[in-house]
Amino acid sequence: QVQLVESGGGLVQPGGSLRLSCAASGIIFSIDAMGWYRQALGKERELVAAITTGGGPNYADSVKGRFTISRDNAKNAVYLEMNSLKPEDTATYYCNSGVSSYYRGRIVRNDYWGQGTQVTVSS
Repeated sequence: QVQLVESGGGLVQPGGSLRLSCAASGIIFSIDAMGWYRQALGKERELVAAITTGGGPNYADSVKGRFTISRDNAKNAVYLEMNSLKPEDTATYYCNSGVSSYYRGRIVRNDYWGQGTQVTVSS
């Protein structure tokens, strides 16, 4: 069974920084692109940033220049460095990835989500 576990959320003042981490655990064969999504109260979930297996990043326009996504393939982990945080960045942040894992003698690919970590930007 594969799990994505996030950490690093919290309360920060406007202009501050936070670093989110997400690690995949289980009997993993390979991991596809990894991404961070967020969902604010009353709004739809949106893509914040994604990174390919080769490390190529993509960002939502709203976070370009402020957020940096990175991954450590050896640790099956993805990170989101968030700087110059704004109140509108307040949301629950979710890690997402397609993971191929061993299950009953076969390699099975599924899409996984983390449990979410709350980021609140407020003075």
